[in-house]
Amino acid sequence: MAVISSLVPARFLTITSHLVIVITIFWSRDNNVKAGLPLDFSQEQYDKEDANLVVGLSVTLGLFAIELGGFFSGVSMFNCSQGLLSLAVHCSASVSLSFFVFQQWECQTYWVIFSICSVLPALVEIMLCIAVFGMKKKPL
Repeated sequence: MAVISSLVPARFLTITSHLVIVITIFWSRDNNVKAGLPLDFSQEQYDKEDANLVVGLSVTLGLFAIELGGFFSGVSMFNCSQGLLSLAVHCSASVSLSFFVFQQWECQTYWVIFSICSVLPALVEIMLCIAVFGMKKKPL
């Protein structure tokens, strides 16, 4: 039980750090948008790439809401498997997105990080919520 009780705060902190970095990218997305464009880009190209990144960041925030909802409701708070998965992917996302901001990576790179580090834990969280609320299974 000691491992699980130390996993809960670590999981919360990594989710929070990932959330803070995503919010930071919202504020400073200009350089990342320009990094993926040719040197002589038009305003239309810029707007399209910027809108693409904003959609990705917005969906990420929605997935955070799902994951934090399951976490705070107690569905997955003490689930060791979800805790380890969430801890690993959110820690990886925090490091990767820090490089994304500081090294001004292209916006296409965000979608790779998004699919692995945001979609995967949210899907597992949804499955756990369905198991607990839909099938009336006891949360672990």
